[in-house]
Amino acid sequence: MGAHRRPRQRATGGGRARTAATITLAGAATATGLGGGTGHADPQPTAAQVRAKVDKLYQEAEVATEKYNGAKEKADAAEQRLEDLRDEAARKEDRLNSAREALGSVAAAQYRSGGLDPALQLALSPDPDRYLDGAAFAERAGSRQQAEVGRVRKELRDIEQLRGAARVEVSSLKSRRAELKRHRETVTGKLESARRLLSRLTTEERADVGDRASRSAPVPRESLSASAQAPNSRAAAAVAYAYQKLGSPYVWGATGPNAFDCSGLTQAAYRAAGVSLPRTTYAQIDAGRRVPRSELLPGDLVFFYSGISHVGIYVGNGQMIHAPNPSAPVRVAPVDEMPFAGATRVV
Repeated sequence: MGAHRRPRQRATGGGRARTAATITLAGAATATGLGGGTGHADPQPTAAQVRAKVDKLYQEAEVATEKYNGAKEKADAAEQRLEDLRDEAARKEDRLNSAREALGSVAAAQYRSGGLDPALQLALSPDPDRYLDGAAFAERAGSRQQAEVGRVRKELRDIEQLRGAARVEVSSLKSRRAELKRHRETVTGKLESARRLLSRLTTEERADVGDRASRSAPVPRESLSASAQAPNSRAAAAVAYAYQKLGSPYVWGATGPNAFDCSGLTQAAYRAAGVSLPRTTYAQIDAGRRVPRSELLPGDLVFFYSGISHVGIYVGNGQMIHAPNPSAPVRVAPVDEMPFAGATRVV
């Protein structure tokens, strides 16, 4: 029986060897896995991808900018209405004070007369004829008193109505200011994201973001030809103004004279020509007669993107002048640089 027993020592040694081999293989696999994880890290975006993301952020910021401009226009109008209401209320209060003084004079006169019964005053008067003349005056004074009371009541009603309207405007103004804050935060957030993306690029690549469209659309030597082709003198004046502002910086919410956003530039150009335009792109597109792209003339406003979030002023030969975004100043660019949405002839 003892001869058939297998020695346990060798088996144990073999188990240890297999265990060691397993640990070694596991360690190698772990090391390989870690190395593979490092190898699969997200690659850095290329310069072209960064530019595409930045362009998208700028376009989204411009949408928010136009919403900000619209909200600011409404807030400014509400502020003006509130100021007008306050001025009118002040004038009404002055008239109320005058009416109260007149009413007080009548009351004081009645008090000085003693307020006696007219029949008793007639009986006691040493000069009845003179009293009767005075009684007629008193009757007229009573009518005057009623008129003054009526004036006071009317002024009080008017002032209360004005105060009610002012309360409505104050509420509207608070709402507009809250809206302004939301849009401002959206714009600044988009622009900050774009700035962070641009910081990943080299100096040359960052310059390329702002310059590539300018290189494809060199500024003509003569701006007079565009003005000459304009349909009228006011359109020509607007085009001439836009040429004068080439190189001005883009600043969101700006309407000149030294910096502009896109709709601020077109508004300023036509303001210089004596024409008042609304503040926002989506209002400016309805400020004149729509024209097809094939019939564009210098001075026409050209709009882009489905949300009508960008505008430029057409200068002929398929070119426009516009304020693009914070990466580039006011410049000449091709109309087909962005998705075309429509055009308007203002004058």
